[in-house]
Amino acid sequence: MAATSRKLRQVLIFFVLLGFCLEGVAEPRRYSVVEETESRSFVTNLVNDLGLGPRELSRRGARVISRGNKLHLHLDLETGDLFLNEKLDREDLCGHSEPCVLRFQVMLNSPLDIFQAELQVIDINDHSPVFPDKDIVLKISEGSLPGITFPLKNAQDMDVGRNSIDNYLISSNSYFHVLTRKSSDGRKYPQLVLDKALDREEQAELRLVLTAQDGGSPPRSGTAEVYIEVVDINDNVPQFEQLVYRAQIPEDSPLGFLIVAVSATDKDMGSNGEISYSLFQASDEISKIFSVHARTGEIRLKNQLDFEKAQSYEVNVEAKDTGSFSGKCTLLVQVLDVNDHAPEVTMSALISFIPENANETMVAVFSVSDLDSGENGKTICTIQDDLPFFLKSSVENFYTLLTEKPLDRESRDEYNITITVSDMGTPRLKTEHNITVQVSDVNDNAPAFSQTSYTLLVPENNSPGLHIGTVSATDTDSGTNAQITYSLLPPQEGDQDPQLALASLLSIHADSGQLFALRALDYEALRAFEFRVGAADRGSPALSSQALVRVLVLDANDHAPFVLYPPHNASTPCTELLPRAAEPGYLLTKVVAVDGDSGRNAWLSFQLLQASEPGLFSVWAHNGEVRTARLLSERDAPRHRLLVLVQDNGEPPLSASVTLHVLLVDGFSQPYLPVAEGARDPAPPDALTVYLVIALASVSSLFLFSVLVLVAVRLCRRSGASSLGGCSVSEGHFLGPTVDLGGAGTLSQSYHYEVCLMGDSGTNEFKFLKPILPNFQGHSL
Repeated sequence: MAATSRKLRQVLIFFVLLGFCLEGVAEPRRYSVVEETESRSFVTNLVNDLGLGPRELSRRGARVISRGNKLHLHLDLETGDLFLNEKLDREDLCGHSEPCVLRFQVMLNSPLDIFQAELQVIDINDHSPVFPDKDIVLKISEGSLPGITFPLKNAQDMDVGRNSIDNYLISSNSYFHVLTRKSSDGRKYPQLVLDKALDREEQAELRLVLTAQDGGSPPRSGTAEVYIEVVDINDNVPQFEQLVYRAQIPEDSPLGFLIVAVSATDKDMGSNGEISYSLFQASDEISKIFSVHARTGEIRLKNQLDFEKAQSYEVNVEAKDTGSFSGKCTLLVQVLDVNDHAPEVTMSALISFIPENANETMVAVFSVSDLDSGENGKTICTIQDDLPFFLKSSVENFYTLLTEKPLDRESRDEYNITITVSDMGTPRLKTEHNITVQVSDVNDNAPAFSQTSYTLLVPENNSPGLHIGTVSATDTDSGTNAQITYSLLPPQEGDQDPQLALASLLSIHADSGQLFALRALDYEALRAFEFRVGAADRGSPALSSQALVRVLVLDANDHAPFVLYPPHNASTPCTELLPRAAEPGYLLTKVVAVDGDSGRNAWLSFQLLQASEPGLFSVWAHNGEVRTARLLSERDAPRHRLLVLVQDNGEPPLSASVTLHVLLVDGFSQPYLPVAEGARDPAPPDALTVYLVIALASVSSLFLFSVLVLVAVRLCRRSGASSLGGCSVSEGHFLGPTVDLGGAGTLSQSYHYEVCLMGDSGTNEFKFLKPILPNFQGHSL
């Protein structure tokens, strides 16, 4: 028998596959398999069925999806073969429903495609008929006429179709035979037919064997014993007012709900006319859901209905008197669907990280289902309106969630999307499914400096390695795309002095943007300079920006004043001539000095530090002019020594001093007597001193040449005059000593005096005539 069953399965599989090949590509694709087929049994090859290329299932990420994610099937991605994942039991899967169809989908990614398919589980004869009661008791009146029928309880068979109950047989006897009847729901039940009248006095009881046989090959059967008790005559059978009752009841009706009250009458009197009601030939399912009151005939709801499990029921009710007679009626109950199931969302694919520059990218694929029917089973799927996503409907309630436009992580890096599915029932039921989508960063933002330009102040004579300032930039990207590296940029065309070796002056910390001076800066050599710094992120490709940095070197008081006049390094001390007839405020000379610093550090002030005759001379603090403070007298010494201090306005102040020698003369008649002075130690000249001395010597030589020319011209003009103002012409006129009091930053003036040589009493005498002043515009002596 096992070999026969195996051959039968092989034949069935062959015909199923043959039928599938003949169906071609009709949608949905249908496959069949015999129940109880071993696990890993071959069903079909999807590569051939779907018309795909080799290994395309693996490359496109194919998989099988079924309702409730029950994995009845297994797909080999390498070969495309579809196998049974387990042994299927049709009765467990579908019960009495026929055909038994398992619906599933084959989903392909990249690109997305969904194919509908059905797998029909074919029944085999693996269950025998079973009677609910092994003993059936009948009480038949002896007055029963031949031909009367007695319904018997039918057997139950879990198989369907031809494998279900086919006919009933009764053991051999002379009174009864059995007929096989078919009810409105397709089930077959037995009826016992009386062939001849019973005689209680001849035979009071009968025991027969009732056999139920199915139509399988080979057939299976089940038996029950029928005990017939012949009772005294009762010639009236209970009669129902209606043979068929109909009722409609919502599936959410409460327990105890009155469906209908059946009613029957019996014309007999006494105990033979008393009627009791009961369910007749009720299956376990009917007995659990419905109940009938034995006296009133009220049929009430005993358990909760579920439209999704059964849409209608057929309930047989028996009315039986105290004798052996009974009547039958049928109640047809139609279950009305109510909206008691919320829609369900089954997520098939979900991508949690989306790059921010992606356009119309798939985020999720899901299906929507509702166990209700009609309007109650129709669904609407939506998401929030304020999100850059949209839903695209696919086949059979499948939806794809896509991005509507490129996202911006800097504006929003996470989206909480609520998928709302509502049905069309009353009241409407809805289901919400939340998913979270993270936006991954793309390097689309360049670093931005906090300022477009920076101004840094650095004191001169700084220590090498001094931190002079910091530049800062930010990047709104994240991760490595936001990591910034700073650098000094080469000078651009048109920038300041290209000879400026920026790399020898400054350095920048690549990570922090801190700027450091590599060497000491000199204000007098470099007062200001500018350069550009760059900030680049570490994205791919890297983005960058730049900013301008100006460095201003602050002056420090590191240069002492330098005296230009009188020159302090002359081999012969400078002696100033002062006529004794000079009025108070007479300008003797002017001390000229310069300072290599700038600003307040270069503001110079002059003061008379020491004098051989206190109170005779004064020095103007701002311009260094040396003037007489009072009239001269005969008691004043002919020679004077003045020490003048020149001091800047720095902090701390620096100073220099110069010594002046003054010779008093009476009308310039006394010869010039140089005042001896000890030789000074020569100071090492610096570059600035050398340049100033050369410039002063050149100007002095030119000026001396001019004076000589002027003296010659004057002598020629006066050669014809005998005397001028008491001066002998014959002795000759000449110009006295000329002093150049030019300088930097102070009033520049040149003075010379006209003198004549007198020859009275045989002695030569200088006589002061008048100062010859240069022509100054807007200046006074």
